[in-house]
Amino acid sequence: MLDTNMILRYLLNDNMEMADKAEEYLNAGDVYVTIEVIAEVIYVLKGVYSMERDKIVEVINDFLNLVNCRNMDVLRFSLDTYGERNLDFVDCVLYGYHSVRGFKVATFDKKLLKLVADS
Repeated sequence: MLDTNMILRYLLNDNMEMADKAEEYLNAGDVYVTIEVIAEVIYVLKGVYSMERDKIVEVINDFLNLVNCRNMDVLRFSLDTYGERNLDFVDCVLYGYHSVRGFKVATFDKKLLKLVADS
């Protein structure tokens, strides 16, 4: 299972030694990520590296082709929603669980509440 820093070094390729090590893990296969770690990666790419939302979606979607996730369907739906809506990624994940798995979402967030109510 990869952590946030390992994924960031791979995606950003800003430290060759660390990026190479991350690539070794990915090439070995059977690598897992969690939605929580991807959420942190997105937060860092947006907040620290000022990466545009559409670029984040592209980079993460490409990365997800290399790994496994127990909830990949929810993750991909959430990422698509993040690319289409002006919501924080965590709200997109909640909406993903609602849409893909039928979970009820309780929130005071007006944008998320409207999205859930309209679906």
